[in-house]
Amino acid sequence: MQGKVVLITGATNGIGEVTARELAKRGATTVIVGRNEEKTRQVAAAIKQQTGNQQVDYFIADLSIMDQVRQLAQDFKAKYNQLHILVNNAGALFTNRHLTPDGYEMTFALNHLSYFLLTNLLLDTLKSTGTPNEKARIVNVSSSVHYSAKLDFDNLNGEKRFNGLSAYSVSKLENIIFTYELDRRLKEEGANVTANALHPGVVNTGFGKNNGGFAGLVAKGVMAVMRLFQISAEEGAKTTIYLATSPDVEGISGSYFEKCKPKKSSQESYNQDHWRRLWEISEELTGLKQHA
Repeated sequence: MQGKVVLITGATNGIGEVTARELAKRGATTVIVGRNEEKTRQVAAAIKQQTGNQQVDYFIADLSIMDQVRQLAQDFKAKYNQLHILVNNAGALFTNRHLTPDGYEMTFALNHLSYFLLTNLLLDTLKSTGTPNEKARIVNVSSSVHYSAKLDFDNLNGEKRFNGLSAYSVSKLENIIFTYELDRRLKEEGANVTANALHPGVVNTGFGKNNGGFAGLVAKGVMAVMRLFQISAEEGAKTTIYLATSPDVEGISGSYFEKCKPKKSSQESYNQDHWRRLWEISEELTGLKQHA
């Protein structure tokens, strides 16, 4: 990984932090994104100390806010002219319906729209970095909970009905649908960039602890039960690291992985009308079209 630049969102804890540490250990220039400046700075310093790699950098952004996603992309491109690997990992589960300053439901904004907008804003850098022999890679962290999800285009913002766990499941389906449509477009252009999605496993991290009140207690109860089946962050990061680094997947794109192996995603995720429609709606909501 010497000489390669990687950008990882949601990298201040859990599998994002492990992924950043492991890629830094392999010699990559590792750029992490976090929301809290003090915590992000501490994590970056810890990764430097643990790996001996001083090429660890960070940016601060609340990725649920589209202007901050734009600023992140702008700041990254002002400092780096290459991007070999983009890992979209930031995400959260919200038991109550909250709207972002842009007016979007928080789960939809953070878990899907941020992946969509950040990737598209960095796509020119990824394309110019990738070569026929060594393609740039986009790795989208999804989840197996997508198997239970159905996409309802009349309720993307949770305005008609909202359930936190359902909204999370739908957002993970959206990650896969986005990956498949992105892959289709990249192949159509002949771009030297791959895009894959993955399920990391049920990972024992601080995930789900951001919720308060009774609904938060319910979520924590669900997470407590799930914890009986959970794996470590180190174990959970293996597939992300594999997709980011392994020569085995050089040139493989448009796939969904679990335990470092390709796996068939849900039937719903292969609906190509959904691919196109979600892309077009996401373009409108993020303002990508008018800013292009």
